[in-house]
Amino acid sequence: MAIMAINVASTINVASRGAVVKVGVRELRDNLSRYLDRVHTSGEEIVVTEHGRAVAKVVPIDPSPRQSSLDRLIAEGLASAPVRAKRSLPTRRIEASGSVSELVAEQRR
Repeated sequence: MAIMAINVASTINVASRGAVVKVGVRELRDNLSRYLDRVHTSGEEIVVTEHGRAVAKVVPIDPSPRQSSLDRLIAEGLASAPVRAKRSLPTRRIEASGSVSELVAEQRR
């Protein structure tokens, strides 16, 4: 892995500026999974610094933010958006004549 070949004695400099994060080599090495997750989920860019100078950039492969499967299907025209946002719950409780077990047994007869 190329990142391990960089001098790990670099200073730690984490400073957020919008969607770009500057991070030192040692900090990146110690928390690589966390930073890769940030790149993957939110599309942030990570600028890797060595002695305060930018030496590399970690960017998402797909620069667009992640879409849910439903959003992707709607965008492709394979599904349509719901007409109303959410189903309402029933206002009154349905009364049963017996227990659930009795009702299931009755249905099976």
